[in-house]
Amino acid sequence: MPLPSHIDRYGSRPPPMFLLSSRARLLMPVILSLLVQLPANLFWLAQYRSVAAWISVGLAVLGPLALLLIRRHPGPVVAFVSLAACLDFVLSERMQGGQFLALAFAIILSIARGARIWAWISVGVGWVGTITVGLLTGTDWHPARIAVTTLGILITFGIGEGLRSRREHIVEFRREQLQRQQTEVQAERVRIARELHDVLAHSLSQINVQAGVGLHLMEKQPAKAAEALASIKETSKTALDEVRSVLGLLRAEAGQDPSAPLVPEPDLSRLAGLVASVSSQGVDVTLDSNVTEAPKAAQLAIYRIVQESLTNVVRHAQASSVHVRVAADDHDYVVTVGDDGRGMSESPVSGRGLLGMRERAELLGGSLDVGTAPGGGTLITARIPHTERNPRGTT
Repeated sequence: MPLPSHIDRYGSRPPPMFLLSSRARLLMPVILSLLVQLPANLFWLAQYRSVAAWISVGLAVLGPLALLLIRRHPGPVVAFVSLAACLDFVLSERMQGGQFLALAFAIILSIARGARIWAWISVGVGWVGTITVGLLTGTDWHPARIAVTTLGILITFGIGEGLRSRREHIVEFRREQLQRQQTEVQAERVRIARELHDVLAHSLSQINVQAGVGLHLMEKQPAKAAEALASIKETSKTALDEVRSVLGLLRAEAGQDPSAPLVPEPDLSRLAGLVASVSSQGVDVTLDSNVTEAPKAAQLAIYRIVQESLTNVVRHAQASSVHVRVAADDHDYVVTVGDDGRGMSESPVSGRGLLGMRERAELLGGSLDVGTAPGGGTLITARIPHTERNPRGTT
């Protein structure tokens, strides 16, 4: 998964006051290495004026300059700087730092850029080779110089590995953070799609029925046809407001589109109006509810489940009566919607509507079942816990 452009390849982003340009970050190790290494080697050249001194000065310049290529070629650069440092160590018999600052930068930067194998092999082989050459030629190196140099190399590798590990952790953290954000965005899209389905399916079903009534009564009972048209107007207006409110979330920068109408979120208080709107379409709907208080999420889920169930009754069941019951036991809110229609064998009870109802219940830790009503119709039973719990048992 690609990282956003404002996060560098290591996943780290320093505070604004410490931000450096890309060129400055490249030149800083080069300049520091030259400032530390070159004066010492020039002083040595002024004292001895030997070929070895001239070579040491050249290496003091070439080593830092090689760091200019470390972004594109970290492996070869650390190998070259390691060779230059080892050669300088062999040429100089006194402790004077030599190429080791440039080598430290080369080790750290190459490990950070993924050239760990290059760094370990080139430095390891170079240092072992240097010690071997010194032993074979009888070079008089003080043991403390060998010990300090070895310790310095190990410390530098430790710093490099620590920075690499830290940056990998930061990259992984940011990657997981982006995945969580994308998961949340996807979940919000699913929620909005579910809301749109419930709003449109119920409203368009009502409009379809009322339009059929209006066409049927247009000539014989114009007054009834006018009532049907008025109902269509009110239903379509309500549906449009709800749709605009839901879609406003997609266009909003701060969670809500200022131009979208403020439509209250459906709750238990609107169940009576929902039942009345379906009863006006010729279906006898009775509501039996003794639940007046519940968490907002539970109220919305109960309302949408009842709404979708009644929509399915109007569209598919060919029922004459429906009984809606909302009750509460010790642990759950229990919603049942039963009709006397065609039943499960003939009425389509699967699809996005049923899937949406089941998802609403399961997202709150509940469940939804579809069965046969005592009168032969379809019975929807949903259980939603009083307190939200994760159906998968995780927090």
